[in-house]
Amino acid sequence: MGESNLSSFQPATFHLTGFPGLERFHLWISVPFCALYVAAIASNCAILFLIGRDRRLRAPMYLFLGLLSCNDVGVSLSTLPTVLPLFCLGLYEVAFDACLAQMFFIHSFSFMESGILLAMSLDRLVAICSPLRYSSTLTSPRVVGIGLALLLKSTLLLLPFPFLIKRLPICRSNVLSHAYCLHPDMMRLACADITVNNVYGLFAVLATYGLDSTFILASYIVILRTVLSTASWEQRRKALNTCVSHICAVLSFYIPILAVSVLHRFGKGAPPSTHILMSNVYLFVPPLLNPVIYSVKTKEIRKGIHRLFA
Repeated sequence: MGESNLSSFQPATFHLTGFPGLERFHLWISVPFCALYVAAIASNCAILFLIGRDRRLRAPMYLFLGLLSCNDVGVSLSTLPTVLPLFCLGLYEVAFDACLAQMFFIHSFSFMESGILLAMSLDRLVAICSPLRYSSTLTSPRVVGIGLALLLKSTLLLLPFPFLIKRLPICRSNVLSHAYCLHPDMMRLACADITVNNVYGLFAVLATYGLDSTFILASYIVILRTVLSTASWEQRRKALNTCVSHICAVLSFYIPILAVSVLHRFGKGAPPSTHILMSNVYLFVPPLLNPVIYSVKTKEIRKGIHRLFA
C-alpha cells in the first residue's frame, strides 16, 4: 500500500491467516477441517431430513431442533468458502466486499443460534410447567413465526456492521487473524476512530448473547422449581431428562463464547495460536456437537435414525 493512500484507503483484498508458523502443515490441517465440515453438514442435513420425512417428529420441540440444524448448516457454509481454499489450496486473499459479506453471515447465524436456543428453552418451560397448554400454545405456525422473527432480528442487528466497516479507512495492514472474516478483526485494522463500531458491537452482543443467556437461565430456574415441587422422583427424572439435550447444546454454544471473551480480555500474553484455536472451537464445535447430542439423548431422533437405516 502506498503511503499517500494511507489516510483513505480500503484494500482490494484482505489477507487471511491460518495457523502462523505452521504454513507448511496447512495441507495436513485441512484434513480435520474437511472432516468437520462433512460431519457437521451431513449430520445436520440428516436431522432436517428426518424431521421433514417423519410426521411423528412435527412436535414443536423437533421443529425448533430443525431450525437449529438449519442454522448450523448456515454457520458451516458461511466459513467454508475461505477456510478450505486457504488450507487446501493456499489461497490467502479474499476480496474486500466478499469479506464483508462473510462477516455478516457468520455473525448473523451466530446471533440467530443464540435466539433459537432461547426459543428451545421456552419450549421446555411450557412443556414442563404447563403441559396441558403445550399443544395449543406452541402450534406449528407459531414456531415458524418465531423462526422468522429470529431471522429478522439477527439480520437487522447485523445490517449496520458492513457499513460501519466500509466507512473506515483500512491503513494499518490488510492481514486478518483468522481464516475467515470477523468484525472485531477487521475493525482493528482501521486508522480512524472506531468508537461507533465498539459501542454498536457491544450493544449487539449484549442485546443478543446477554439477554438470551439471561432468559435461558431464568427459564431453567422456573423449570427447576416446578420439577422440585413434583412429588414423584420418577416424574422429576423424566422431566429433567427432556432438558438434558438442550442444556448440553447451550453449554457447547456459550462456553466457547465465554472462553473467547475471557481470552480476549485477560489473555493478552497468550500465544496467537491459542486465540485462533478458541475462535475455531467457537465456530466449528456447536454445529458438529448439536446433532450428536440430540441423536444420543433424544429417543425419537434415535428411533428416526434407526428407521431411516433399517
